[in-house]
Amino acid sequence: MARHKGRGWHGRLLAAGLGVTALAAATSVWTAQADPAGAPASAPAARRSGTVAKVATDIAHASDRGDRGVNITIDDGPDPVWTPQVLRVLEDNGVKATFCMVGTQAQAHPDLVKDVVAAGHRLCDHTVSHDTAMDTQSEAYQSQQILDAERMITKASGGVRPQYYRAPGGAFTPYSRQLAASRGMRPLGWNVDTKDFELPGADTMVATVKNEISNGPTVLFHDAGGDRSQTLAALREVLPWLKQQGYSFGFPVR
Repeated sequence: MARHKGRGWHGRLLAAGLGVTALAAATSVWTAQADPAGAPASAPAARRSGTVAKVATDIAHASDRGDRGVNITIDDGPDPVWTPQVLRVLEDNGVKATFCMVGTQAQAHPDLVKDVVAAGHRLCDHTVSHDTAMDTQSEAYQSQQILDAERMITKASGGVRPQYYRAPGGAFTPYSRQLAASRGMRPLGWNVDTKDFELPGADTMVATVKNEISNGPTVLFHDAGGDRSQTLAALREVLPWLKQQGYSFGFPVR
């Protein structure tokens, strides 16, 4: 699993998120313990029960569709320009994906979070501010980033909890994996990095998927952080190609 370094977009997210995290530092862990689901009062009772099923702590890569399954994962949103377009491409191809959301983005665009859920996709906690140096930070900081993002995403969704945790840039620690798993969020890796953040061109992204899908089923794209038109073009080409090769689309194992 490749390690992503910090980027300008993520630097701005981090600066914004640090303000959120600092304000929540004194209360986030206690809030999460008092209301683990973070669900509003109007959410179904099952979602408000506070019952969280623990999952495995190791980083998931496999698909719940087996050896010929593919997991499409979409990171860093939601974004008001690009997420709706990604959702349309996925719908046009009958594909369900896992959206790894940044807490501040989810908080800013709750309608988009609800749209993702309504379309049958799954949610993933991608921390409050996408700090790719998470693995060098204190356990208290990691807790705040993970638990505050979980709360933000759950609230924005109307009570639907994230089922996975993806560390920014793959910066997992044993502590963060254990914490996420204890909250019912399976640590989530990837096998194929399209590097769409570097804007290599849609053809290059498609070639990367074709050449590397044999490495494993979980493919990384983005729906935020800049112009994602190349990502859209790549998805339009690669999703039908994967179907033609006999792959089916599923979710990461939990």
